[in-house]
Amino acid sequence: MRYAKITDRLSTLGGSKWALHSRARALKAAGEPILEFTIGEPDVPTPQTMRDAATAAIAAGRTGYSNGRGEPALLKALSERYTARLGRRVGETQFICLPGTQTAIFAALKAVADEGDEVIVGDPMYATYEAVVAASGAKVVPVALRPEKGFRLQAADVAAAITPRTRAIFLNSPHNPTGAILTRDEIVVIGDLAKQHDLWLISDEVYEDLIFPGESFLSPFALEDLAPRTIVCTSISKSHAAPGFRTGWCLGSPEFAARLLPLAETMLFGNQPFIADMTAAALSAPSPVAAGMVERFAKRAKLFHAALDGKAGLRVHKPQAGMFVVIDVRATGLTGIEFATALLDQQKVAVMPGESFGQSFGGWLRVSLGQPDDICEEGCRRILSYAETLRKAA
Repeated sequence: MRYAKITDRLSTLGGSKWALHSRARALKAAGEPILEFTIGEPDVPTPQTMRDAATAAIAAGRTGYSNGRGEPALLKALSERYTARLGRRVGETQFICLPGTQTAIFAALKAVADEGDEVIVGDPMYATYEAVVAASGAKVVPVALRPEKGFRLQAADVAAAITPRTRAIFLNSPHNPTGAILTRDEIVVIGDLAKQHDLWLISDEVYEDLIFPGESFLSPFALEDLAPRTIVCTSISKSHAAPGFRTGWCLGSPEFAARLLPLAETMLFGNQPFIADMTAAALSAPSPVAAGMVERFAKRAKLFHAALDGKAGLRVHKPQAGMFVVIDVRATGLTGIEFATALLDQQKVAVMPGESFGQSFGGWLRVSLGQPDDICEEGCRRILSYAETLRKAA
C-alpha cells in the first residue's frame, strides 16, 4: 500500500529518542528500584481548584462542540493576561486555542513552512522539535548552542545558517534541556535578522513561569517591532502542573491567527469546553503552584551542582529556569548514551542521554529536577559513584 511522505519523514523521529526512558519504566514496573530523572513532569498534582473547575463544568453540561478558535471565556482570559503583561492591547482575535504546546507548535509550523523550506533551531533542542518541523515538510537546520555562551542562541551563528530557503527561526526560551534564557539584547539582534530576511520567529515559552530567582524572561512578542512576525506557542502544562489536560494556545498577529484558524478547524475543530473553562479560571489569577516549583527546582539544581560539578570528570551547567539540569560527562570518555545506559544498568538511575536532544549534545546528560530532595541526593551519590568507577578504571 502507498503512504503519504509525512510517514517517511517521521519514521525515525518518534519514540526512539525516549528508548532509555521506556526501558527504565519497564524495569521499574518489573520491580527494579529505579530512580527516575527522565521526564519533565511537575512534581505536584494539578491544583484541586482546577480539577474542581473542570468537573463542575462537566456537571454543568459543558461537553458539547466548541469552535476552531477557542471558547469565549478562555479567549477573554488570554487577552487580559497578555494585555496586562505587555502593557498594550492584545486582542482575542490574536489567539488560537489548542491542546498543549506540542500541538500549537505543530500547527504554527504547518501554517508558515512548506516542503523544501528550512527552519533554524538551536541544538540541543527538545526531542520532538525535529519531528514537528519535518511534519510540515521543512528541514531543521541545527545551530549549535555553545556552553561557553550559556547555551543561548547567538545571532552570528544564526546569520551563518540563513539561506534563501529559510522560513523561520525557532526560539525556545527558557530552554529545554539547558534552562538557558535569551537576553533582551540577544533577542533584538536575532529579531533584526528576522526582519532583514523576512523570517518568522516561533517562540516556545512553556517554561516562562518557572524563572529562577535573580533571572528575567522576555518574549520577542513583547517587542512591538517583532510582534507581527512572532508566534508564541505555550500552555499551562508546566506553570499550573496540568500536563494531562492538554490545553495551550498560539498567539500571533490577527492576520496570522486568521490564517491559522482554518487549519485549526481542520485538525481539531475546537478544544473541550470544560477544559477551556478550567483554563480560563486558572489564567485569571497567578498559578498557585509555580512559585513552589521554582523554589524547589532552583534548590535541586544547586544540589546537583554542589554534589557533582568538578568531581570525577563531571561538569554541571547551572540552569536559569525550568525543571532540568544538564551534566557534561565527556571527560569520562563515554558518550551520553553509553554513560546513561551503564548508569541505569549498574546504579539503577535513569537519565536522558544528551544525544536525544541534538547532534551537538553528545556526551551530556539531561536530569529532571522533579524528584524529591532526598531522591536527588541519592541520585547524585550514584552518578558520582559510577563516574568515580570510570576514573579508577582509566
